[in-house]
Amino acid sequence: MKSLGKCPPIPEALGQLVAAPSISSTQADIDQGNIEVVQLLANWLDDLGFQVQIDQLDAAAEKANLYASIGPDKPGGILFSGHLDTVPCDPQRWSADPFSLTETSLGYQGLGSTDMKGFFAVLLQCFAGLHPHRLDRPVSVIATADEESSMTGGRALRREHLHRSAAVIIGEPTDLQPIRMHKGIMMEALRVTGQGGHSSDPSLGLNAMEVMQDLMANLLQLRTELQQQHKHSGFAVQVPTLNLGCIHGGDNPNRICSQCEIQFDLRTLPGMLNQPLRERIDQLAQSAATKWGCRIERVSLFPGVDSFEQEQGSELVEISEALSGQVAQAVSFATEAPFFKALGANTLVMGPGSIKQAHRVDEYLPGAQLDPAVALYSKLIDSYCVDPRG
Repeated sequence: MKSLGKCPPIPEALGQLVAAPSISSTQADIDQGNIEVVQLLANWLDDLGFQVQIDQLDAAAEKANLYASIGPDKPGGILFSGHLDTVPCDPQRWSADPFSLTETSLGYQGLGSTDMKGFFAVLLQCFAGLHPHRLDRPVSVIATADEESSMTGGRALRREHLHRSAAVIIGEPTDLQPIRMHKGIMMEALRVTGQGGHSSDPSLGLNAMEVMQDLMANLLQLRTELQQQHKHSGFAVQVPTLNLGCIHGGDNPNRICSQCEIQFDLRTLPGMLNQPLRERIDQLAQSAATKWGCRIERVSLFPGVDSFEQEQGSELVEISEALSGQVAQAVSFATEAPFFKALGANTLVMGPGSIKQAHRVDEYLPGAQLDPAVALYSKLIDSYCVDPRG
């Protein structure tokens, strides 16, 4: 692959992106900023002629989004988006330094190589071949912060960031297959506060575990009802799922349990919104609290992501299917696509690499997908931003 203009070849660009740590985590002691990798990308895009804006989300934590664009200031262009943060890692479990790109027989190994710094390295190579004078509509880029933890960057998007774009491509790893819908996700906790006491006399307290048993039965009943009410044949798992993930309670066998907490996730189908489901869970909790005479609190472990669906007959889906040679499918993992869709943008998820490599030890980006990815994105730019009569 030949480097054009001032853009480094894909392995060199990816190596520098991987070497700039940008871990995001709900654990404050391992959470990192992303300013270093944002500035790196900004410099390259600036060299390629893009107008670049860095939007500080949290100056103290060094968190930022990047917005960049090239071409005429008119509607109808294409926007490529992805996140620059990665999940945490344990370097001792890796076969090589996760922050140093390693070429193996499988591809390019490094933290974030597939999820999803490789996407930006591919875009840079694609942009290096752009001839701005041929652009009839703009090509834009958004790089977000904290997708892996809170999706703060996606939640900060505003309509003016994409008002000139007729289509949005989110480069999450899909093996370059178009993805037009995915499930939403909620992570919630229910906390029961009972009354502790000596276990020899149950009347001295209120056992929070017994209340929790009732609550768990109600949650499983809710799951049954949701699965009876909602089904989508486009998904491998065609129904919404509710998983009881972990439970904590009590402190000693001879003490009536005074507090108990359960944490669970709920993955929703297109057409199901998170907030109404939270309200149903609140009703279950209130009913149990009234029955048992105790306090039950629901806490969202993170704000959640709504489900996503791009219409099958839309222009973006049809163009992407034709260019990729693959039929648009559905996945169960969540992306930032719902935030773009909520702002009125036609949106599709399609990027190099496999989700099977994401969040894994020795994560790698297959080298065989790099040239096809450059070619695919270049054709999308031609479709949306280059006047064939020009």
